[in-house]
Amino acid sequence: MIEQPTVRLFSYGTLRQAEVQRSLFGRELTGTPDALPGYRLATVEITDPHVIALSGSAHHPILQPTGDPADTVEGTALLITETELAAADDYEVDDYERTLVPLASGAEAWVYAPAGTGPEAATGAPSDARTTV
Repeated sequence: MIEQPTVRLFSYGTLRQAEVQRSLFGRELTGTPDALPGYRLATVEITDPHVIALSGSAHHPILQPTGDPADTVEGTALLITETELAAADDYEVDDYERTLVPLASGAEAWVYAPAGTGPEAATGAPSDARTTV
């Protein structure tokens, strides 16, 4: 049985690149434009040679929480499988952690936020929620 995309992942950076998608997931992903309120973009320097080679850059965007709903980060809500989500987890470096967030559209999606800023940082417990579409 073929695994169906049931997970929403909000991407504002390199996971939107077709070459990264083909390398990580074996296909180009489908998605819809969306936005993440309460954040701005900053830049983080990547040192993992595999990630640099795949993305073509040592400087990647990273979310900066502001708490101001007027600040928004534009991106794409990608539909992926659980297996693809695990592959995305493996791709992202330790500067990022996956957390569940509400998007401007009202949908919930996973996003890679700066490590230590997600709900698990406040509660001490990792979130295991899944978003079905």
